Amino acid sequence: MLRRVATWVCLSGVVILGACAAPLLTPALQARLETLLPADALLVGEQHDTPAHQQLHRELVSALAAKGQLAAVALEMAEQGRSTDALEPGASESTVRAALQWDDATWNWAAYGPAVMAAVRAGVPVRGANLTPAQRTAALNNTTLDALLRGPALKAQQQRIRIGHCGLLPESQITPMTRVQIARDVAMAQTLTTATVPGKTVLLLAGSGHVDATLGVPQHLPPDFRAKTLLLYANTASTAPETIANFDQSWPTPPPAAEKDYCAQLQALPQQNPNAGSALPS
Repeated sequence: MLRRVATWVCLSGVVILGACAAPLLTPALQARLETLLPADALLVGEQHDTPAHQQLHRELVSALAAKGQLAAVALEMAEQGRSTDALEPGASESTVRAALQWDDATWNWAAYGPAVMAAVRAGVPVRGANLTPAQRTAALNNTTLDALLRGPALKAQQQRIRIGHCGLLPESQITPMTRVQIARDVAMAQTLTTATVPGKTVLLLAGSGHVDATLGVPQHLPPDFRAKTLLLYANTASTAPETIANFDQSWPTPPPAAEKDYCAQLQALPQQNPNAGSALPS
């Protein structure tokens, strides 16, 4: 319990009992962040299983809010239509979670809550950007989504679905699952365009696959929308991100303390749910 509390405190940016590591947003990274601005939106792609990425979320929120540059925070981790717009900066965590209808079984509040609360405390709205379950179901058979990514990009997205499900997804489900991924990207793009404020930046927090400029959210933004992309990736001996060129910047971070075998977990399941996300963190 003490370790969990210490972790939350570090992510919250409060030093107590010497439990916190040095902030990850170093002066050098702050300088790099400035080169991404001004922008209508900054899209930050993370690996969901890497605590250093969620710590950076909180620090990015705080850095942009402190300069008065943060228009809103958009989240893959909450559904469209859920927001903190009506809440006061002093709202409790339980009130914020209720407003976002936070699903802690899918997204660990202890990891993402500090960034959300930093925005709320700064008076910055937090808005869900993901599909609702009904929207995901509808996307499975929505053939119009197939035309939103053309040629090689669509094939690449389909291949990512295969790899993300460890090659275990029946081929008949590749096209429907690709449609869901595209629909998620469209929903996030819509959330960004409706949250813009002149002279400020909307911050999107999402998996790295959604932020990839060649396949993800940037493909569905208006041509005159100024979006910048930032890849966060765990720096390990075996890490060689093949898509770094698809982002405006890439920041290596410490890897998670223990790597999980997501493919083994998926193989243990009796059957893949067609509405589920990929097995591998992205």
